[in-house]
Parts: sequence; structure tokens; C-alpha cells
Amino acid sequence: MLDREVKFENLKEMLQKSAEKFGDEAAFYLDGTNIEDSKKITYKDLLYDVNSLGTALIEMGLKGKRIAVIGENRYEWEIAYLAIVCGTGIVVPLDKALPENEIESLIIRSEVEAIFYSSKYDEAMAKIQKQGNTKLKYFISMDLEKNDFNKYSQKEITEKGKELLKNGNKQFVDCKINNEEMTIMLFTSGTTNQSKAVMLSQKNICTNVHDIRNVFELDETDRFLSFLPLHHTFECTVGFLYPLSIGGSIIFSKGVRHIADELKNFRITAMICVPVVFEKMYDKLMKTIESKGKLATVKKGIKLSNCLLKVGIDIRKKLFKEIHDNLGGCLRVMVAGGAALSPEKEKGFWDLGFNLLQGYGLTETSPVIAAELTKQKRLGSIGKKFPSVEVKIDNPDKEGVGELLAKGNSVMLGYYNNDEANEEVFTKDGWFCTGDLARIDKNGYIYISGRKKFVIVLKNGKNVYPEEIESLIEKNDLIKECMVFGMPARDGDVTLSVKVCYDKDYVKNKFGDITKEEISKKVWDWVKEVNQTMPKYKYVKKLVLTDEELVKTTTLKIKRNVEMKKIMENNWFCNKIVTILSQKCKEKFAEISCSFWASVV
Repeated sequence: MLDREVKFENLKEMLQKSAEKFGDEAAFYLDGTNIEDSKKITYKDLLYDVNSLGTALIEMGLKGKRIAVIGENRYEWEIAYLAIVCGTGIVVPLDKALPENEIESLIIRSEVEAIFYSSKYDEAMAKIQKQGNTKLKYFISMDLEKNDFNKYSQKEITEKGKELLKNGNKQFVDCKINNEEMTIMLFTSGTTNQSKAVMLSQKNICTNVHDIRNVFELDETDRFLSFLPLHHTFECTVGFLYPLSIGGSIIFSKGVRHIADELKNFRITAMICVPVVFEKMYDKLMKTIESKGKLATVKKGIKLSNCLLKVGIDIRKKLFKEIHDNLGGCLRVMVAGGAALSPEKEKGFWDLGFNLLQGYGLTETSPVIAAELTKQKRLGSIGKKFPSVEVKIDNPDKEGVGELLAKGNSVMLGYYNNDEANEEVFTKDGWFCTGDLARIDKNGYIYISGRKKFVIVLKNGKNVYPEEIESLIEKNDLIKECMVFGMPARDGDVTLSVKVCYDKDYVKNKFGDITKEEISKKVWDWVKEVNQTMPKYKYVKKLVLTDEELVKTTTLKIKRNVEMKKIMENNWFCNKIVTILSQKCKEKFAEISCSFWASVV
């Protein structure tokens, strides 16, 4: 079993200790459809590959340099990452979903001199190389078998490193790591102009990994499904580095369509994902149950098992064995993060015997600040703070809601080349401002109300948290997703409005071929029902309807600023005003509008 007292100061030490303890155990299963036909990569193999690649990179003159990594979740990505942070230089993971111009912009901003990339980016890298706007000297392909004219093969570089190791080259193996310095540069989500370069040290990351080890009850017997993009710190820390620290095995998902089969075929025990994926899994489960005519039976079973739970008897996994088998039969821990988890879906999973836990954090905090535990759950809460972190509520209102502040060794060094942003997020006494509004109850459970920058302030001084209303509206199966926002009114107030994306498949199956006007009426009728459950100042009074999914980041968060621009462009009232105003007035109106929407989004 896992020795949770084992400490490591940096990722190099972590990897070495894992190789010593779990040597011949599987760190990865690659390129198969199940455990049996997959290639097994042991912890000894992993360390050897990392040492080989790292040795070759130093030999190429990349010691202390910044090196980017971009591509899908795969073994080569993780080897490159580890080879860089364990002794070569500073790793810069890039968002694989960004367009070419934004990738180039981030490469320029981060001043990287080498980049690892998959074949998907061959064309983009060729353009960047030809244009010559970056400091890139080495273009290293994850897929190329041999070095080519103007690009290198990761495979060949690694083989070169193996030869160097055999010949006694120990400059990588014996190098020392400065735990306090930046070794990881991560860009926050958003457009290139909005994104900030977060500087993280090995101390930051390892502090967080230790906290996760001490909080989550997982060990070397667990198999992790890697689904979220590795450039995102949630997946990187919780779904990659943490499993390797406990001797777990990692399997790379081929995509959302394959998750159900992967859970079964690889006997997955742990899965880290964003709430929307878990919520869709739950909806699919319930639809399957309903289609089999077993919904009433399941509801009776839930009522019975909940009664027994009160006296300490847990029969859920046995009672709902068929349902568990649909998700592989081995899944014992699911961790949701990156956005708020629907309390109804969380309770739904819990009622069926699934251990779905909610975590909270930011890129700037490496990332996890707090998380639920199996024995410490409060519906709607994100759990309690991690052991190494201090938290407090700044300037709480009468309900105890204020901005959540954090302090500890997992908090970033700061933003790269951005003194203004650093001054905004750090208080004079060193507290990091998360930008999230929260309250902490007397037992230490933290409840997130919403993002500070999303709060809609009404003329009467009341604060409205869009996330609260969105969670209520999305309870109807008709609603696929929604976004609550404030539309400026003529009296200087704000009209609460909602953009709704309806579920086309649900509409067709439930109502047949009906018009958009009829769909709009059904949606609006539901919104009015939701209104009746809230104080009048929270009533939604305007509806924007669409069947197109809302624009999201790669971690499936709604890009509110992008959606607001789209709404503003299509808003007749605003367009009409702009049409009739003089050019000077137009400019002033645009300035005021931008300021207003900046305060909203």
C-alpha cells in the first residue's frame, strides 16, 4: 500500500522514488483496446526514457532554455514534459486547440527556443519556421522516425540520449533542481491578449501533489483514464503527476465517444474530468434506465439504500451492480474540477453508489485549493481546504460571501512580465485573490457563489450571481446549456437575460417537428417557473434562443466575453443607437459599452 509519508522536493526526485518502489509495475498502457493487448511501460522504462531524452537535450545546448510542448494526450508529450522539468529547462505547455496565429503569439511571448509537437501541427510549425518571427531553433516532432532537413525526431534524439548514457554521460542524471525557481510556464485560458503566463516552481507543483496524496484515498492499484488536455494544469497535476507519484497506471482516452468502452476494457478505477462530462454520463445512464422501464425500480432502490445508509449499511454497489457494470464495474473515484458541478447530478451519482468528488482550484494555485472527501461531503460545497493552504474570505457581506483568498506553497510565483496583473491579484501581505466569491461555514466547508467578474450589479445595489440562476435553468432536459447576463436598460438599470441553447435531440424525440417559436415558448415557460422560485430582483426577463452550442475554452468553460460580443452584435437596440449617432458619439458609445461589458464579463 502507498506510504503517504514519503516526501520529494521536486519532480525529478518523485520520478526516481517511484521507479525505485514500483520499478516493474505499469506506469502506462499504450496503443491497445484493453489491458491485455496494450503495450506496458514500466516505471523503470519511464525513468530511462526521461533520462535519455533529457541527456540528449542538454547535449543539444538546451540546458536552462524554455521549451514548449503541444499535442494530444500521449506518452511522448509526457516524456518531453518530464525530461524538461527534471533537469533541462523550463517547460511551456501550449493549448492544442488554439489557432495557428495564437500558438505563434504564445511562442513569441514565452521566448521558447525549442518545441515538441505532434504531426497534427506539421503545417503550423512549417509556417512558423518559415516566417522566422520566433526564437525557435529546434522543431522536434513526436512522430518523425528520423531527423529531417529542418526538424528533429523525438525518437532519434531519445536514442542518441541512450548512447550518451551508456558512454557515461551523467550531466542530466546528476543535475540539481532549484525547487524555488520557475520551471513551468502555463498560459491561462482565454484569447492570446487576455491570457497570462503563470510561473510555477517545482515547490509549487510538489506541494500540491503531496496534498492530493494525503487527501485522496488512491494507490498503486489504481488505473487512471487521461481525458482532459494535458496542457491544462488540472489534468497535468491531478491526472498525470499525481498518479505517477503513487505508482498508478495511466491510460490515454481516445475521446468522449470511447469513454464507456475504455472504462470497461481497461478496468478504470479513477477518472478526472470537468463536470459537463460527468453530467452527460449521468444523463445517459438515466436515459438507459428509463428506456429499459426500470426507472421506478431504481427510484425505489435509492429510497431503500438511503434509509439503510442512515444506520451505516451501504448496499448501493450491490443493489445497482448493473448500472456500475455499464461504467466498467471498477470505477471507485471520480474527481470533477474546472467548473461548478450540478448538485443534483452529484447527488444522483452518490445515490447510485458512485464516489463523485468535487475539487476547486486555479492554474495559479498548481491547481487544487480544496476538495471533497468521501467522508467529508456537503452537497453544493467544494469541500475543505488542502492541508498546505490557508484560505479566508475578504470583505464578506451579511451572508458571509466575499472574495476567496489563498496563501501557501502551491500559490504561483507570479505572472511573467506582467507587474500590473501581479499587483491586482496579490495583496500587500501576500494573499492571492482567486477572483471567486465564496463563503466558509463553521465546519470549514467552502461554498463558491460565482466569479467576481461575472457578478451582475443591479441599480438597487443587489448582486446577482449568474451561475446560481444558470444551474436552476439547466435542470430541465430541454436546456442543453445557458448563460445568464445583464442587458443595459434605458433607465440605467440592468435587465437580467439568458441565452439558452436547447437540446435538438431531446426536442425531436419529445415533441417531434415543432417550430422555433414553439420551442421558445416552452423554454420561456420553464424560465418563468424558475423565476417563481427566486426573489423578484433575480427574475430573468429576456430570452435569447439558439441551437448552437455556446463558445467554450478547451476545458469546456463558456467564453462569456465572446458570447457577449455575439449578443451585442445581434442586439437591435444597440445597433439602432449606433446607426443614428454621429461618429464622435459612436466612439463614445463604444467606449461606454466596452466598459460596461467588461464589468459584466
